[in-house]
Amino acid sequence: QVQLVESGGGLVQPGESLRLSCASSGSIFSIYDMGWFRQAAGKQRELVAIITSGGSTNYADSVKGRFTISRDNARNTVYLQMNSLKPEDTAVYYCNAREYIITRMYDYWGQGTQVTVSS
Repeated sequence: QVQLVESGGGLVQPGESLRLSCASSGSIFSIYDMGWFRQAAGKQRELVAIITSGGSTNYADSVKGRFTISRDNARNTVYLQMNSLKPEDTAVYYCNAREYIITRMYDYWGQGTQVTVSS
């Protein structure tokens, strides 16, 4: 059973930065693929960034050059550094852990943390 605890959200002005953290329970964090998703009010949930167990990263076009995903396996934590924030980044951000057990795939989600970018 995987539990994800997110932190770091808040209210910021355009152009400012935030760093989101997601701490995972368990001793097998290093084998999970991790990701950040977001869902703005009235919109579909969208992928923001992923980092695989091997360290490969991918980003949504809308955040490339501004956001950076990273992981610290020793601390069972994944981060999302968000720079040059825009009002369009306002959303609830969710941490995702993807686990493979035999041939079955499991997705675990954090509770979400609100990021609001507004003047």
